Amino acid sequence: MPAVFEIIRKAGLKNRMKFMHLADLHLGKRVNEFSMLEDQKYVLEQVLKLLDEEQAEGLLIAGDIYDRQVPPIEAVKLFDDFLTRVSLKHIPAYVISGNHDSIERVSFGARLMEGSGIHMATEYNGAVDVVRAKDEYGAIDIYLLPFLKPAQVRAVWGEAAEEIRTYEEALSFVMSKITRNEEHRSILLAHQFAAGAVTCDSEEHVVGGLDQVDVSCFDGFDYVALGHLHGAQRVGRDTVRYAGTLLKYSFSEVNHKKNVTMVDLREKGTVEVYSRQISPLHEMRDIRGSYAEVTNRANYEGTDTKDYVRITLTDEEDIFDAVGKLRVIYPNLMRLEYDNMRTRQNCSVTVSEKEEEKAPVALAEELFRMQNNRPMSEEQGIYMQEMIRRVWEDETV
Repeated sequence: MPAVFEIIRKAGLKNRMKFMHLADLHLGKRVNEFSMLEDQKYVLEQVLKLLDEEQAEGLLIAGDIYDRQVPPIEAVKLFDDFLTRVSLKHIPAYVISGNHDSIERVSFGARLMEGSGIHMATEYNGAVDVVRAKDEYGAIDIYLLPFLKPAQVRAVWGEAAEEIRTYEEALSFVMSKITRNEEHRSILLAHQFAAGAVTCDSEEHVVGGLDQVDVSCFDGFDYVALGHLHGAQRVGRDTVRYAGTLLKYSFSEVNHKKNVTMVDLREKGTVEVYSRQISPLHEMRDIRGSYAEVTNRANYEGTDTKDYVRITLTDEEDIFDAVGKLRVIYPNLMRLEYDNMRTRQNCSVTVSEKEEEKAPVALAEELFRMQNNRPMSEEQGIYMQEMIRRVWEDETV
């Protein structure tokens, strides 16, 4: 049976419950070798202020707290400070791990933190942790489902799940084991890739789309707080949402407006969802033109030259020490590219996409093409996808 914890506010039952939905904090992340830590501190301060302004009754954090499984100590301290300040506001927090997190590290001290209203999802062992909140409309069951792989479900359920191979099969199986009280309102926190959602370059996906799950897997919940994709969006219905990141982590997100998602949960069947915008410490933007144009004071005067920028030079000849010269004006130049006759004719792999941002299958296909001067056949592509899938799930190849 899942663990069930009850939360009733000391001040009395509220006439409704309002939650803030966050995800994909990626604390400790570096973008093009630039540390995002100060930027992350800046936006988390805004989150704390918005919790007060919105009089939020709960905070939902849907995974990828850190950018890697062994996060830098500064990132751990930042999250510790953030959660401590949330708890001092007497706002319960509900937290799950994502694919970038180590669930053992994220859930460390979970039982101790429950006393402070911080509920951390523990490792999936066949049951999904549930926290129960109450308002004047009755009970709200909050289900905490950490990031799942098919191999994890097979390991827990043995023969009953031995045929499971895809993420959708795994999630459907896990959902079938949850017994919900249909009279209660329910919220699910999950960290999965819902098919049909819009993706960004800064995300990590399994080869061939094997990590995709159909949105119907989430049927029956009044609100589904998703993490994993970096663009805030609805999927299938208004109450299945990705909160998105608080910051832009790739230039594919230049036109995104980053925000937090607010969920106003009233009587059964009534959910209002809206957003509050977050302002970054440094904006991210593209600049394009000749070297003379982008260094002309008239063209950059009045703009924030400390923004994170990608500059595309259109000069036919490379500019000597262009990065060094441009950083005199644009100190946070993240990426320099050229777009001219040479680069268009060569059709070569350029620095326009960081290798670590590419999916494994894309890297494999690119290497094969470069070595053999032809793309993989369909049969070779399927074989490569299966090999990478098995490695991804820590199976013996």
